[in-house]
Amino acid sequence: MPMPPLHKRLAAIIGLSLMLLFASGFIPEEPTDHPLTLTTPLPELESGQARNVSGAQGGALLPNAAANGVETWGPASPEEYVVNEDAVVTSETVRAGDSMALIFARRNFSARALYALTQTAHGETLTGIFPGARLTFESKNDQLTALTYEPGPLERVVFSREQDGSFSSEEIFTEPEKVLTYKHGIISSSLFSTSQAIGLPDNLTMRLAQIFQWDIDFVLDIRPGDEFFALVEEQYLDGEFIGFGDILSARFVNQGRTFTAVRYTTENGVSDYFNAQGRSMRKAFLRAPVEFSRISSSFNLRRKHPLYKTVRPHRGIDYAAPPGTPILAAGDGRVEIASRTKPNGNYVVIKHGEQFVTKYLHLSKFARGIKSGKRVNQGQIIGYVGSTGYATGPHLHYEFLVNGVHQNPRTVSLPQAKPVNEQEISRFRERTFENLVSLDHFNQQVALASTSQRS
Repeated sequence: MPMPPLHKRLAAIIGLSLMLLFASGFIPEEPTDHPLTLTTPLPELESGQARNVSGAQGGALLPNAAANGVETWGPASPEEYVVNEDAVVTSETVRAGDSMALIFARRNFSARALYALTQTAHGETLTGIFPGARLTFESKNDQLTALTYEPGPLERVVFSREQDGSFSSEEIFTEPEKVLTYKHGIISSSLFSTSQAIGLPDNLTMRLAQIFQWDIDFVLDIRPGDEFFALVEEQYLDGEFIGFGDILSARFVNQGRTFTAVRYTTENGVSDYFNAQGRSMRKAFLRAPVEFSRISSSFNLRRKHPLYKTVRPHRGIDYAAPPGTPILAAGDGRVEIASRTKPNGNYVVIKHGEQFVTKYLHLSKFARGIKSGKRVNQGQIIGYVGSTGYATGPHLHYEFLVNGVHQNPRTVSLPQAKPVNEQEISRFRERTFENLVSLDHFNQQVALASTSQRS
């Protein structure tokens, strides 16, 4: 059958193109089986050395902005590198909803290998992986030989297969470069909006609030015009800013009252915040043992009961909060009661020594392990907000008793936590002097600038 005119023209064009290509010396490359081949094997890593396997697309451990807004510490999509004929290194970023079991199934690694990893000294770190963390797998003949888990740019856990098939593990920390910076904010509407406006992330703002939470109620006490000052560490890795470190010293001015705190690490290696005299910023009890949205009913010994419409004392404070909000132990102590009654619903009573007792009513459920006789620490979760018992809505009813007498939790004088040991008070003054002086100097500079602007 004769070739159609259109096919003849196409054949002529293709033939002419091929002639031109070969005439110019073009030789097509042979197809490769892998996206990237290293001509030399990866060097052995020394302890503390970061592996940076880079190729056409790079593999540096620097922050990436993922599509879902989660900060990651590696390539957003898996990368594969051939080390030799049968060993490969692959990496990926943990996605929302991922677990190690799901990732291992996706990569066709055995459940037995995952179990062996969890039996190592650092195996528990793999049970709490989160979106944005980085995983690097090394395998040989489809068998996992090493795994590196990097929850952030400064920490990695390396798991290595031993000859008997088990795994060993090592946690490696990279020390960043630290640069001191000052932050100052004047509150107009809220602490968080002010902090965001001056470049402080929410987690650092939470740390700032936690330092002063025993003296300031950040839900009820904050007013426009309140201000704060902070001396903070900025952290850099290979010249790149990777986040904030510790708050070294801070000052908060609330309704004309000034509170100053400085970070100090004791001779026993415990870090905490103290005032300039070495007294702990902590109190023996939290003012509010739950993150609440409002107080739905205050301490009032002549309150009219909302259900019975009669005057009945309200010997505690009702903190309204969404169902499931964690409830914290207000102080160190022992659970005396963790039970349920018709009026109280699920409730917990904690005894703190011989003098103090705290009560928590209407819980939706208890936290794991909370039962009579259990020792708890201040800030430990003991249950969750609910509306069990005689409750008109989800809230925590909180009571505070001193020597058997109910006191208003918001106004009662709280005992201080332990101050700096007298034997190391000289060490405390020596170690904190520079940070306190720097904070004072910064405070004065801000005040001078504000005065000059007004004039």
